[in-house]
Formats: sequence, C-alpha cells, structure tokens
Amino acid sequence: MTKDWTGNKKSVFTSLGASSHAIEERETHDYYATEPKALELLLELETFSNNVWECACGGGHLSEVLLNAGYNVRSTDLIDRNYAGELVDFLAIDNIEMWDGDVITNPPYKYAEQFVEKALSIIPRGKKVAMFMGIQFVEGKKRREFLKRFPIKTVYVSSSRLNCAKNGDFEKYNSNSARCYAWYIWEKGFNGTTELKWFN
Repeated sequence: MTKDWTGNKKSVFTSLGASSHAIEERETHDYYATEPKALELLLELETFSNNVWECACGGGHLSEVLLNAGYNVRSTDLIDRNYAGELVDFLAIDNIEMWDGDVITNPPYKYAEQFVEKALSIIPRGKKVAMFMGIQFVEGKKRREFLKRFPIKTVYVSSSRLNCAKNGDFEKYNSNSARCYAWYIWEKGFNGTTELKWFN
C-alpha cells in the first residue's frame, strides 16, 4: 500500500516548540533533505561496509557524500525526485531480499520505527543501520519499549545545529534549525548498553 509520508506533524513541531516550522508548512511527503556536512562528520567517526543502501535518498544529498567517499551506493526512494536509481517502497520490500551491507538514511519521521525495523531485518548480523533524526526520537514510553527490542549501539548528538531543508531547497531554507539532530547507529545483533557521544 502506498504511504502518504505526511509525517506526525504535532509530535515533530508542537512538542518541540520550534517556531521555525509551522505545522501547516510541512512538506507533503515529509521530504527534508539532510545537510551533507552531517554525514561527512559521521564518516569520520564510524566505519561502514563498502555497500550502503540510502533507502530514502530524496535528491541524493547523502548518496553523493557516500559516493564521493568511495562507497558503493544503492539509492532508492518512494518518490521520484530526479535522483533515485530505483523507485522502491522500502517498507514494502520482502524480508527475503537481504542486503549485504549497511543502511544509511534520514527516514520520513512518521515511519522512523518502521524504517529501523525493516533495515535491521534485511541486513546480516554485524552490519549497521544509521539514521539521522531529531533528538526527540528517544522520547516516550512506547519508544522506550521499541528501543528495548532494537537497542541503539551509539547515539551521536550534534553539538551545533545542522540543517534539514524542506524539499531539499538549501538556498531557501539556509538558517540554522531550531531542532537538535543526532545520528542513531544500530548494529544487528548488538545487545549492550547504548553509548552517547557528541560531534560537530
């Protein structure tokens, strides 16, 4: 079934009190491109497999960073934004379709848990999933239960603000974000204590 990708508007902005994003201004398909610097900094901190799947690639901002760093990148998205090599509904793929590599993306916020669970279901033990999301991802009792099932190995919190631009338009949306972002790293098979670190 086709996803609407609208996003959980109230939980994203109302709870944050982020005046820079009015609820009615949410992009229709929850497309907020990640500032490439965010991934450039992560690659200095974490090692990844040669094969990386960017499964919500949008306009290719993260894919291009990975390609420039020498990774073999599979770039897919549900929506055609003139970049994805394949149009794929990541959440609908068969779990039999295993991916021999890591998954790195900024998922649509409304489906963040589903993206994490799907990514971990299709990679071999020891491979990684890296998701760029707001710090509020770890909030709430339901989220705590989810993270008991899928423990995060490392959280890298950005000390300085990083930008996510609506519709990938960094020229128009170039001010520092009111949100605090972090990279969340899962490793399939990990069952230890989450480590909290800072970057940027």
